[in-house]
Amino acid sequence: MAEANYTYFLEFLLLGLSEDPELQPLLFGLFLSMYLVAVLGNLLIILAVSSDSHLHTPMYFFLSNLSLADICFVSTTIPKMLMNIQAQRKGISYIECLTQVYFLNTFAGMDNLLLTVMAYDRFLAICYPLKYTVIMNPRFCGILVLLCWIITSWVCLIHILLMKHLVFSTVSKIAHFFCDLAQVIKAANSGTLISTIFIYVATALLGVLPVTGILYSYSQIISSLLRMSSTASRYKAFSTCGSHLCVVSLFYGTALGVYLSSAVTHSSQASMIASVLYTVVTPMLNPFIYSLRNKDVKGALGRLLSRAASSLIDH
Repeated sequence: MAEANYTYFLEFLLLGLSEDPELQPLLFGLFLSMYLVAVLGNLLIILAVSSDSHLHTPMYFFLSNLSLADICFVSTTIPKMLMNIQAQRKGISYIECLTQVYFLNTFAGMDNLLLTVMAYDRFLAICYPLKYTVIMNPRFCGILVLLCWIITSWVCLIHILLMKHLVFSTVSKIAHFFCDLAQVIKAANSGTLISTIFIYVATALLGVLPVTGILYSYSQIISSLLRMSSTASRYKAFSTCGSHLCVVSLFYGTALGVYLSSAVTHSSQASMIASVLYTVVTPMLNPFIYSLRNKDVKGALGRLLSRAASSLIDH
């Protein structure tokens, strides 16, 4: 009972990107703009895929799920940050912090696994085109996405259950603009060993294994493309991978930047700036990458916006 009362009143202080009062309105406007662009862009991708029959294929089904994960990803951190800036406070309760850690890591893990599934989809489409439609049927695609949700949910739930045993000061400071898992564990006074070990296990499961899967898929794709006699066929096949490769490079490039900035520089400011790229900029840019590099998505978005404009004119 004492532990329950203790954790109930526990509060974390999110130090944020800057403590300069003059920068707060600028940060508020910048992050609000990026948040709205990220949500609107990913929402348009979901609406375009769901409303256009030309995009009812496995590749775009996975893309719409990636967009949904990205909307949820940015929504776990930015609204709370904007509320704190507006209210001129830095506090986040113990329960809110654990909830943020859970959902942030769940949706980050979903991005990892969905990018791997999308690489596997391209691998089958290019290396086994005759078997592709049989293997990647709607039921199997649904099972793959469901497995992604189950795996990430349970891994992140274990994180939270382990964190419940950590001991904190009554007010603990976190050198970040959200409750980052590593920073929260770092702020604990004791009992961090098992949680730290599980971070490495989870990183291997939700990070290293997906990257290995993506690299294997693309090694097989490149091998298959090199065996094609026609340059035009080779280009056409590989062009379907262009958007996915850009998103993978952006996602893992910024994630690697977060890791290197914290491991090499040991600067919390550098780590936070890298985290902005990872948690905000990447979800914001993904819809642009897919819409600008993909004729099918551009066409679907054009038809969706035309229908929306026509309905507004009619009313």
